Amino acid sequence: MRWFKIENEHEVPSPSLLIDVERVKRNLRRMLQWTGDRDPSVLRPHVKTHKLPQIVQLKRDAGIAKFKTSTIAECEMTAGAGGEDILMAYQPVGPNIDRFLDLIETFPATRFSTIVDCLKIAQQLADAAKGRRRTIDVYLDINVGMNRTGIVVGELAEQVYRFICESPQLRAMGIHAYDGHIHHHDKDTVVRMMEDAFTPVWQWRQKLEAEGLSIPKVVGCGTPTSELMLRKNVDVDVEVSAGTSVLWDAGQPTFSPPMEFENAALILARVISCPTENTICIDVGHKAVAAEMQPPRILFEGLEDAEFVMQNEEHLVLRSNRAGDYPVGRTLYGMPVHICPTVALYDHVWRVEGGLAIERWPVTGRARRISL
Repeated sequence: MRWFKIENEHEVPSPSLLIDVERVKRNLRRMLQWTGDRDPSVLRPHVKTHKLPQIVQLKRDAGIAKFKTSTIAECEMTAGAGGEDILMAYQPVGPNIDRFLDLIETFPATRFSTIVDCLKIAQQLADAAKGRRRTIDVYLDINVGMNRTGIVVGELAEQVYRFICESPQLRAMGIHAYDGHIHHHDKDTVVRMMEDAFTPVWQWRQKLEAEGLSIPKVVGCGTPTSELMLRKNVDVDVEVSAGTSVLWDAGQPTFSPPMEFENAALILARVISCPTENTICIDVGHKAVAAEMQPPRILFEGLEDAEFVMQNEEHLVLRSNRAGDYPVGRTLYGMPVHICPTVALYDHVWRVEGGLAIERWPVTGRARRISL
């Protein structure tokens, strides 16, 4: 674990989320090293991890111009921060189809694209685009084993992709294939799982290209596989979309190959009660750290081995033989197990530089709607 502390913790209320900018920059440099001799355009990091226009700007400063999002609001936030090429990797349905077209019209300097995995939505996108005299960039979402979204390669997938290619209102950009089910701490195992997942994609791509259907690129991979994909497929036009690597967390090292990233985000918390001689209550409840994981959902420096007792909306009780060392008011630094949904719980984060919490950044991208 790579912890950090701030010198002016007495000025920061708890719970607060701290983001160390220098660590973010170093993590971005590590991501850029994945590209080797390639152009940085092979990186399309997901913004859902941080949801902050300031970190979009840090990515742009590092030479990253392409981004991946999940929501209209994340798209708007990223475009407002100068993002040049944004893939909304979430099939738009219902009113979000018109909202997506609103994005295209509101930010003409930004190139937007999205994904589909069925003829129904492809047709609805085409109809909506025709009504506005627009053309929409579209990727076919392929299911490579996560079984969350996407369509498996085969005849029906070819039918949908052919419709995209032949529609005057849609522009076929290629394939989106997210491999979020591939988790393992052993690199060789991850490589085997990745090859099992993507070999049918490469074969299917060759088949379609032989039939005259262009597949310009493949966008895929989460944090565990992004670097390995770039190094194993140097001759393939692929973009990778690792997101967690920019901030890191306590969970990622437990199901990813070893990576030299630093924890750039920590929760500053305080002990608010000592109910028994061997328990302490901390002000980090479900509303301060992502609760979708099984406990422990956060690790505290010095209390890594503490036993979880209970967690409620605003309380976390831990049992430890060292409880006496943590009186009421004691400041703690906690590392979330899953940083992405944790960021979404905060309306502001603290920017840390030079060991000081300097200012608060609004978490713009956590909104379901900004203006569109």
